[in-house]
Amino acid sequence: MNRLAIFSSPEVSLAFALSALILYIPANIFPFMTLEVYGNKNTATIWEGIVTMSDTGSWGIAAIIFLASMVIPLAKLLILFYLGLTAKSSAHRKFRTRLYNTVEAIGRWSMLDIYLLAVLVAIMKMGPWAHAEPGLGSWMFALVVIFTMISSAYFDPSTIWNDSYDEKS
Repeated sequence: MNRLAIFSSPEVSLAFALSALILYIPANIFPFMTLEVYGNKNTATIWEGIVTMSDTGSWGIAAIIFLASMVIPLAKLLILFYLGLTAKSSAHRKFRTRLYNTVEAIGRWSMLDIYLLAVLVAIMKMGPWAHAEPGLGSWMFALVVIFTMISSAYFDPSTIWNDSYDEKS
């Protein structure tokens, strides 16, 4: 087997998707960040931040954060996990191709995380009035994003249609 073939194998994609799925749980359980504004400290998970935004009337922002930080990453991970598990199967190829195309389409929503990072940087620049400190949840979430990107990059969609994949491995 070609050494480079390992790097685009569904097994590598599956391993990274599984790792990200495992880390998804602590990323949503542990505090995402601690924000101190004018001496008042507040520690919150992603979900608590969403609830706070909706309670203050910012439904749109809460919905975007919910979709971009919880629903879309989980959907993408579950699809990548399924595709990795079923890569050697010849069944449901059109369905799996649609799922792969969905992963590619929703992957663009990951850019919203960059926007949230920009907001955090702006808060940190407030100097003595505000201080933000990343929590364990933010580090876990960063690993989820990284592992999801790697899983997606290493999944070769041609394995869905390649009948000779079993012969190569």
